[in-house]
This record gives sequence, C-alpha cells and structure tokens, in this order.
Amino acid sequence: MLRLLTQRKAPSLLRLSERTLERLRVTGRGPIYVKTGRFVRYRETDLLAWLDRNAVGSTTEVRQ
Repeated sequence: MLRLLTQRKAPSLLRLSERTLERLRVTGRGPIYVKTGRFVRYRETDLLAWLDRNAVGSTTEVRQ
C-alpha cells in the first residue's frame, strides 16, 4: 500500500528538520513530492529513493 506522508511526518523518516526539507523542496534538491490540493505530500518510496541517490561511500566522493 502506498503511504503518503505529510510535511510534518516526512522529515522524521529522513532525520531532517521540517525547515530543512522545505528548503530542499524550494531549491529543487529534495525528494519528489506530490501536491494534493494545497497540501504537499511525500510518497514513502520517493523518500527512500532520494536517500539512496544521496548515499556516498566517503567524504571525497562528489555528488552530482
């Protein structure tokens, strides 16, 4: 079953603050989100995929 998380619940899964997730969304660097009316929702699968895309093996790796 697809889980949609609110702007309040999504940051806890990512271990980020609400404000940080909001900044990432505004700058286009955050996870994909869904607009339902005036509300922002995050699919749990998109949050986990975003974490995978941002994983690095060492501090010398450069993210694209």
